[in-house]
Amino acid sequence: MKKGILLLFLSVLQTFAFGQIEVGSKPYSKENSFVLAEKQRVAYVYCDDEINSVLKSTELFVDDVFHVTGQRPSLVNKLNEAKDFVVIIGTVENSPLIKTLIRSGKMDVSPLINQWERFIIQTIDKPFKGVEKALVIAGSDKRGTAYGVFTLSEAMGVSPWYYWADVPVKESKELYVKDIFYISKAPSVKYRGVFLNDEDWGLHPWAAKNIDPEVGDIGPKTYAKVFELILRLKGNMVAPAMHECTKAFFTVPGNMEMADAYGVMVTTSHCEPLLFNNASEWDNKTQGEWNYATNKDEIVNALDDRIKQAHKTENIYTIALRGMHDEGMKGDSDDEKLKMLDEAIKDQRSILTKYIDKPIQEIPQIFVPYKEVLGLYEKGLEVPEEITIVWPDDNYGYIKKLSNSDEQKRKGGSGVYYHISYLGWPNDYLWLNTTAPALMYAEMHKAYSLGANKYWLVNVGDIKPGEMGMQLFLDMAWDFEKFSFENINQHEVKVLSSIFGDKYKNDIEYIFDRYYFHAFTRKPEYMTWDWRWNSLFAKENVRDTEFSFINYKEAETRLNEYNSISNKAESILNELPEVLKAAFYQLVYYPVKGASLYNHQMLIGQKNRWYANQGRALTNALAYDVKLYHDSLAMITAQYNNLLDGKWNGMMTAPGFLPEVQLSPTEKINLPEISEMGVFAEGHENDSIENLSLPIFNSLFNDTFFFEIYNKGSKPFSWKASASESWIKLDATQGEVKAQSRVMVSVDWDLVPSEAKSTGRIVVSNGNASKNIKVTAVQPQGNFSKLFIENNGTISIAPTAFHRKKENGGIQFQRIDGLGYSNSALQLGNAKFDSGEGSFVEYDFYTTKAGEITIHTYMLPLFAKDRAHGTAYGIQIDEGGIVIQSNNVKEYSSEWANNVLQNSTINNTTVTLDKPGRHRLRIVCIDPGMIVQKIVIDVGGLKQSYQGPKPAKIE
Repeated sequence: MKKGILLLFLSVLQTFAFGQIEVGSKPYSKENSFVLAEKQRVAYVYCDDEINSVLKSTELFVDDVFHVTGQRPSLVNKLNEAKDFVVIIGTVENSPLIKTLIRSGKMDVSPLINQWERFIIQTIDKPFKGVEKALVIAGSDKRGTAYGVFTLSEAMGVSPWYYWADVPVKESKELYVKDIFYISKAPSVKYRGVFLNDEDWGLHPWAAKNIDPEVGDIGPKTYAKVFELILRLKGNMVAPAMHECTKAFFTVPGNMEMADAYGVMVTTSHCEPLLFNNASEWDNKTQGEWNYATNKDEIVNALDDRIKQAHKTENIYTIALRGMHDEGMKGDSDDEKLKMLDEAIKDQRSILTKYIDKPIQEIPQIFVPYKEVLGLYEKGLEVPEEITIVWPDDNYGYIKKLSNSDEQKRKGGSGVYYHISYLGWPNDYLWLNTTAPALMYAEMHKAYSLGANKYWLVNVGDIKPGEMGMQLFLDMAWDFEKFSFENINQHEVKVLSSIFGDKYKNDIEYIFDRYYFHAFTRKPEYMTWDWRWNSLFAKENVRDTEFSFINYKEAETRLNEYNSISNKAESILNELPEVLKAAFYQLVYYPVKGASLYNHQMLIGQKNRWYANQGRALTNALAYDVKLYHDSLAMITAQYNNLLDGKWNGMMTAPGFLPEVQLSPTEKINLPEISEMGVFAEGHENDSIENLSLPIFNSLFNDTFFFEIYNKGSKPFSWKASASESWIKLDATQGEVKAQSRVMVSVDWDLVPSEAKSTGRIVVSNGNASKNIKVTAVQPQGNFSKLFIENNGTISIAPTAFHRKKENGGIQFQRIDGLGYSNSALQLGNAKFDSGEGSFVEYDFYTTKAGEITIHTYMLPLFAKDRAHGTAYGIQIDEGGIVIQSNNVKEYSSEWANNVLQNSTINNTTVTLDKPGRHRLRIVCIDPGMIVQKIVIDVGGLKQSYQGPKPAKIE
C-alpha cells in the first residue's frame, strides 16, 4: 500500500478521543489547542527529572510522536533550549521545572501528594518566557508519570500492542491536543502484573533466537519489550519466566537493571522465595537437597545472596517454602511442614531487614497459599499481618478461597493469582486465549468485593496469544469501577474495533461471542478427551468426545458455528489493508481459525470412526478431511511464525507445546463392489434395526429433523422416499447416492388432524431394500403461554428466563451474559453476603405425565468463598421439600478434574410428580454467589450428549 493511501486510511477520523483527552489532526481553535506537530515544526519535550525510569518513559514518548507524525521532537533538559510549544514531563517531587510551576501557582498538584501512581495532564498558557503553551504531564511518582505519558501516546494513536501484536500506529502529519486539565483516579489495585510462565515452547525459543541471541535465552532486550508493554497497560510488576529451560532472571546480566530502568517491580511466583528460582539455580550436587528440615543453612545462604544482590531495586518479595519448582513441600507430616514453614517465614523476613533499611512492615511481601500450602495455612499457620495474602485460583479460573471477615482486617490486605494459561493435570491449556471475559470478571468481582485489592497477578504464559486476556485483567486492575456485568463482553470488542474499524464491530462481537461460548463448553486443548493423548509420552491415547452426532444436532452445530466465525474472520482478513493484516491475524484470525480447525480435526475424526463402524462409503473421505484439517492447522501456525519476515518465528506451537500437531486417529475401510443402502434417523442410536423413528414433532416448537441414506458399497444406487401422510414434508423424495444424502423432515401443522397425537411413516427404498421411519406429531392441548413445555421428554431452561424472583436483604440475582452453557448464567446473589435465606427464583413448567423426573442443574464449579461457607443451593418442586445440592468436591479428585474441564458441576435431583400438568421449579439461594448456567428437566427422554438439549424460548 502506498504511504499516502495508508495515511489517508489511518487518519480518516479527525479526533482520537481517549477518555477526557482529545488529540486531533486539525486544531480545535488557536486558543484551545496545543501543537504537538504540524508542518515544519514539532513540540519540544522537556524532562529534568532525576529518576531514570521517567527519562525512559519520556524517550519512548519522543519515539511515539515520531512514529505518528514523522517528526522527532527535541528532548531537552534546559528551558532555554525550548520555545513555543513544550511538553513537560516529570514527577511532582523530582522535577525542578514542575516545582517552579507549582510555586508560581500555575499548577495545583495537591490531588497527587502522597498518592500512588496518579498523574495530571494539563495545558498551561505562557508558563515561561518564550513558551507559548506547555502540556504538562506530572506524576505523583515515576510510574504515575509513565502512565500519563502513555495515556497521551495512546490518545495519539499508539497502541500498547504496537510491538507485541503489530498494531500499526495511526499516522498523522499534524497533531493537536485540546486544552485539558485531567487528573487520573487512584488505581483500583495497588500491585498489578503478569507472570511469564511455561515459556519452554514459545517465549523462550523465540527470545533466544530472535531478540537475545547473544544470551541464548530470555534476556534484557526481551524484558525491555515486556516492561514497556506492562507500563503501557498501566501494570507495575512482572514475575519473570522461571522454568528450568530459562536462566533465572537475576543471573542474567542486565535483566535486573532493565527492570529498574523502566521502573517496573519484580515479583515472583508462589514457589520462588525471596526472588530465588530453585528450578534453575539450585544445584543438588553442590548444595544438597532442597529440604528445609535437613539443609536449612544452604537454603538460607542462597536466599541471603539473592537479597544482597537485588535489594537496591524495587521488588515484591514472596515469603514461601515449597519443594523444587512446583513440587510440594518436603516433610513427613503436616505438623512438620507447618513448623518448617513458620521457621522459614521468620528466617526470610530477617534476611529482608538485614539488607533493606526499612521497617519490615514497609517492605512489600506476599504469601501465596498455593496447592498444599493452602491446607497448611488452614491448619493454623500464622502469617504476619503486614504480609499480603494472595489467593490463587485452581489453575482453571476458579478462585479457591478469599478473605473471611477477620482476614479482611489484616494490614497487608489480600490479592489474587489468576490463570489464563496453565501447564499441568488434568489438562494443559497453553495454546489459545479462551478464558471467557465474563468468567474472569465474575471471579475478580467476587474477589474485589471481598477486599482483594492489593495485588493482582495473572499467569499469561508466553503473552502471545493471551493479549486480550492480559489487557482485560490489567484494565480491570487499573479501574475496576469502569466494568460491570452489563459491559464486560464489550471490552474486547471495543479494543479490536478501535484497531480494525467500527464497520467490523458487529462481526467481531459475533465472532467472539461464539468463540468464547464454544471454548467455555470445551477448550480446544481438551477436545482429545484424554490428557495423555496430548502429552509427549502417550500419543496413542484418544477417546471419542461426548459431543453427539446423533442427538440434538450437537456436534454439527458446534462445527457449523466454528465454520461461521472462522469464515467471517477470514473474510475480514482479506478485506483489511495490508498494514492491519498482521495484527488481525494474531488477535482474531489465528485463534478463531485454529480453534475451528482443531475442533474439526477431533470431531470429524470421531465421525470417521463412527462411520467406519457403520460401513459408510464416506468413511475414507472423512479420514482425508481429518488430515486436511491437521495440515491446515500446521500451515496457519507456520504462517503465524513467519509473519513480518519471521518476526514471531518460534513463538507459536499448536495445540500447545507439541513440536507438531498430532493427527487424530482415523480408520479406513474397504468397500465391497456392490451398492447397499443404509439409513440413519436422527436421534436413533441403532440404525441396524428394521423400523427407525425420528424424534417427536411438537406443534409448540419449530423443529425439523433429518434422516440420511448412505451407501455401504462402491457402486451408486437410486433411492425413493415417500410419506404415508400428507402432513409429513420431505425436502427430497428421490435421488442417487454415491456416498450419502440427507433428507430434512418437517410437519405442515395445517394438515395435521386435530387429534392430540398423530403418527405416520416414511418409507425409504432403493429397489432392493427398504426402511420404515416412524414419524410422530403431537399437539398439546391447553394454554401454555409463558410456560416451559416438555419436548421429547425433556425441558431445557436458560436460568435467566425465570418467571419470578424473591430477593431478601442484600441478595440480588445477577444475569451474566457470555457465560455458561446457555450463554447467559444466573448468579444467586453476591458472595460478599453470608446468607441468601428466603431468596429464590422460580420457573413454571408443564409435563404430560406424572411420575419420576430428574432436574439436572449445571453449575459453575466454584469454590466456597471461605471455609466458613459452602457452595449450597436448593431445589424445590411445587410445595415439596427443598433438596440441598452443592458444588463441593475434593480438589484434584477425578470428579473435580472432570468439572473443571467441562466448566460445570452437574448435580442431579430426582423427585416424583403426583400429576401431569403445570408445576413450579424453585432454585433457592443458600450460599450466595453460586452461578447456575443451565437447567434440564428429564421427564424420561434425555439422550446422550455433552451439553444436553438447547434451552427453549418461551413465548
